[in-house]
Amino acid sequence: MTDSKPNLILIGLRASGKSTLGALLADSLSVGFVDLDDVTSALLKADGAGAAIATHGINTFRDAEAKALESVLAQSNQVIALGGGTPTAPGCTAMLKNSTSRVIYLRALPTTLQDRLKATDNTDRPTLVGSGVIDEVQTLFDQRDNLYRSLAESVIHADGLSQDSAMAALIAVAKAGI
Repeated sequence: MTDSKPNLILIGLRASGKSTLGALLADSLSVGFVDLDDVTSALLKADGAGAAIATHGINTFRDAEAKALESVLAQSNQVIALGGGTPTAPGCTAMLKNSTSRVIYLRALPTTLQDRLKATDNTDRPTLVGSGVIDEVQTLFDQRDNLYRSLAESVIHADGLSQDSAMAALIAVAKAGI
């Protein structure tokens, strides 16, 4: 019976907490956790998304990301953290809309994301629009916010939330659909 539970998919920009909170949520719900960047990187035989993009280019990475998403969506009852750009990869928006998965948008404003990125090591994060990992956050937010909102069943506004508060919000959303 547990196999019929839908996946919980976390979307959002880099530094929104998808991977960190996703792993904690999966543990809390006693289900599997998948970080799509890891699956995509493994398909490209690279050590992380940044290395995969640097070696193969963004278009090849996005194509591999679509294949990775398709394979991950074939399973159920797991928490999946998407890469920030996954919904922009060829066919991924349709896959997400047509799946039985529940999509949750971890939405944080660019200033929050920039502050988080300033506090972390970004050497493995690729720049996507050429203006630097921190400086490009506003551009990526402007490009993707509406797309994320259109895909999400629920939006958690992460600005000012502690990790515990964000987890409580995620668990409430997850349990509301059970």
